[in-house]
Amino acid sequence: MSAASSSPATSRDATAIGAVIVTILIWASAFPAIRAGLEAFGPVELGAARFAIAGVPAALYLLITRPGWPEWREMWRIATGGIFFVALYTVLLNIGETTVSAGAASFIINVNPIITAIFAMLLLNETFSRAAWLGTVISFAGIGLIALGEGEGLRIDIGALFIFGAALCNTITTIVQKPILKKHHPVTVAAWNIVIGALILAPFMPAAAMQLPHASPEALFAVVYLGLGPSMVAYATYSVMLSKFPASRASNFLYSVPPISTLLGFLWLGEVPGLIAIIGGAMALIGVIVVNLTK
Repeated sequence: MSAASSSPATSRDATAIGAVIVTILIWASAFPAIRAGLEAFGPVELGAARFAIAGVPAALYLLITRPGWPEWREMWRIATGGIFFVALYTVLLNIGETTVSAGAASFIINVNPIITAIFAMLLLNETFSRAAWLGTVISFAGIGLIALGEGEGLRIDIGALFIFGAALCNTITTIVQKPILKKHHPVTVAAWNIVIGALILAPFMPAAAMQLPHASPEALFAVVYLGLGPSMVAYATYSVMLSKFPASRASNFLYSVPPISTLLGFLWLGEVPGLIAIIGGAMALIGVIVVNLTK
């Protein structure tokens, strides 16, 4: 069984930096891909199809590497990732995005770093300085400006509550699984998460298969991309991030996702962001920098 490094990452740690970059870039593209997939699939069916695709290579990875079974006292931590970070997170986020705009969704989901920092201090004995909190506030305010820059405002409806629930699922998994990354390789933990989540969502695959013939090429591409990119790759790189950084700091990097998503929308789709959104994106990135310059 491979052991993961538990030492804090430094600026020269290429693995940690690479994991941050890959996670941010891929998860930034997940929000528009989810919206494209929801045009043809129901929220639960989209999640089932997405992780059915990701579950196959994840299972093959476990079969080939044979990392061994976690100890009984660790099983609940492994199961938490599959239940909360894969199955529940995916379904709640998908349902929320049926009624909530992308900017508002990114604003709501980004309460996660704040909640994670609080619980990391209480349960993991992590420290988060005043300067780090200042950076977090700057980032969160910037995400709010990005959402307002869409022109649709920040409305609170049932979809927003589902997205908030998804944010809580992320926090729960981050706090629960951080300790086991000292012993188990992060990619192995991510693979177990994906396989367990895929099995939980598997009963909805027949319904997803019935929707498949009516899906457009764009929706089909979105499902495949979600399975291979944001699911298989980004879940693994996020686990690497969590093994290299304190939980509070690893989650704080995710404030970079909305501004990068806005940039990708401009480069790929020609969606020109407004001045407010540009200012918000700059604030979000500045906040991340402030947090990571503190010790």
